[in-house]
Amino acid sequence: MGFTPTLMSFLRSNYPLFLKPLALVAITLAATSLFTSFVQRQTPRRLPDRPMAAAARSFVLWLHGLGDSGPANEPIRTLFTSPEFKHTKWSFPSAPHAPVSCNYGAVMPSWFDIYEIPVSAESPKDEKGLLKAVQNVHAMIDKEVAAGISPENIFICGFSQGGALTLASVLLYPKTLGGGAVFSGWVPFNSSIIECISPEARKTPILWSHGMADRTVLFGAGQAGPPFLEQAGMSCEFKAYPDLVHSITNEELKSLEAWIKTRLKSSS
Repeated sequence: MGFTPTLMSFLRSNYPLFLKPLALVAITLAATSLFTSFVQRQTPRRLPDRPMAAAARSFVLWLHGLGDSGPANEPIRTLFTSPEFKHTKWSFPSAPHAPVSCNYGAVMPSWFDIYEIPVSAESPKDEKGLLKAVQNVHAMIDKEVAAGISPENIFICGFSQGGALTLASVLLYPKTLGGGAVFSGWVPFNSSIIECISPEARKTPILWSHGMADRTVLFGAGQAGPPFLEQAGMSCEFKAYPDLVHSITNEELKSLEAWIKTRLKSSS
């Protein structure tokens, strides 16, 4: 599950450790090479130079949920098979370990504190923790911009707590980004934050996906997102998934792939 800290009014919520969004199994195959040496009088051939890796043209940052880790989510990228992602750089950072109130103070990976579960639209918010996490995300974005990636080809995505952090990070970034994708997340601050959103940030599109059977981050918490964004003058594409609990599906991820593809700038 994932939850997020923000600026003015941030969230405090959510469940214990059963947040892992996906059960991902990585299979590593080891290949053995046999080399044969020939003793001959001949000049050794020079091996051809290896081609240099192409510079990244786009960047996708994935923020995991409460109690999860970045590496556990890395298999997500294997679903993005379209040629448009050939030169995309991916990053799956892990949240720092911290005590979490909704889990009776247990220490676990968490972007910010969560005070109750299930998370509702009215749940208390960890403003201080959220803002610190947002600053860290902005530092990751700035690093890629400095490396030459256009902000409009940078996409921030997150599940649960990571989804809430995604929303906060996108809204508070001073430039227009390619987009922000929120999966089973919520609005981690009050409407007073709207006055802190820059005109450029208001142009960043948002994709919001939420399961209607979610009992960890209630569907109502997700439904509160579009009206909030509309009030801020931002566009939001909201997708409701019947019978989906607090989880993320391949269907949602393939939808994300198509959504990003339509927004990638070929000039990058």
